[in-house]
Amino acid sequence: MKKKFISLLCAAVMAIGLPFALASCKKDDKVIRINEVTHSVFYAPLYLADALGYFADEGYEIELTNGGGADKTMAAVLSGSADVGFCGPEAVIYTHLGGSTDAPMVFGQMTNCDGSFLVGRKAEPDFKWSNLEGKDVLAGRKGGVPLMTFQYICKEQNVNANFITNVQFDSMTAAFEGGVGDYVTMFEPSASEYQNAGKGYIVAPVGPAGGEVPYTCFMAKTSFIDNESAKVDALLRSITKATKYIYENDVNDVAALIAKYFDATSKESVATSLKNYKAIDTWVKDMAMKESSFNRLQDIIQNAGELEKRVAFTDIVLTERAHSVYQEIYK
Repeated sequence: MKKKFISLLCAAVMAIGLPFALASCKKDDKVIRINEVTHSVFYAPLYLADALGYFADEGYEIELTNGGGADKTMAAVLSGSADVGFCGPEAVIYTHLGGSTDAPMVFGQMTNCDGSFLVGRKAEPDFKWSNLEGKDVLAGRKGGVPLMTFQYICKEQNVNANFITNVQFDSMTAAFEGGVGDYVTMFEPSASEYQNAGKGYIVAPVGPAGGEVPYTCFMAKTSFIDNESAKVDALLRSITKATKYIYENDVNDVAALIAKYFDATSKESVATSLKNYKAIDTWVKDMAMKESSFNRLQDIIQNAGELEKRVAFTDIVLTERAHSVYQEIYK
């Protein structure tokens, strides 16, 4: 998986080419350019921090671009078209193993578990993971963290499920609706909207079963972290404050603030998504990654046969600034 990731990364950087390099020369010192792996309610604190003016309070504005994949997000960071990448830390692991110069480092974590929900074709109020024995499951592409996490859960639960891996991640819901598989994993708001439409039933959140994992993090080149420390601190402070706001306020109030970031989704669906994510303690209060959760992620990748060599926590993760911000805000 690492070799494939590096190959895709090189291709993405070459495709980005000169236009992105030129764009990086024109960057505004008061703008933090963030490339997110995808756009999702799962990442609510990022949008809420912007909506509440927390970035503006720090003297910055954010410029969001959608990478559409961890390899493209990493390519944007390496090429200089983005200051900060927002994706899974596995992208940093693979890049580190590839021997990148000015290596990206993780400086803050947002989500601490898998954000998908298992959807079945019938209601199962007393769902047990053993229900998946011998069943066909759509849980992601080979080598992707969603599938690897689900495979790890099944191993821990001593369940043998059949994983369908030839369907693109963005096409899984359509494939399931078309009759493929017995179960499918969906992120919010797709899962609750699918259930509300009477097409299927949410039988379990995946996150709690997968355990604490640094699912989505902020990373940047070492040079950016060193030379633009004010931007790094501003981002950490804004996200930490937004996460605190989510946990201390009603989901309907939060939904009203971030609904504008999701044009195709109703405010009610956003609120339901927030409620479901809040219920499984999705977002970390202290953005400093824990070494134990990082090691669990490597266990998950290694279990899938996609990690040729483990990486030391301190080689790619910085925690001091994030923890300092947490202590400042929660004092």
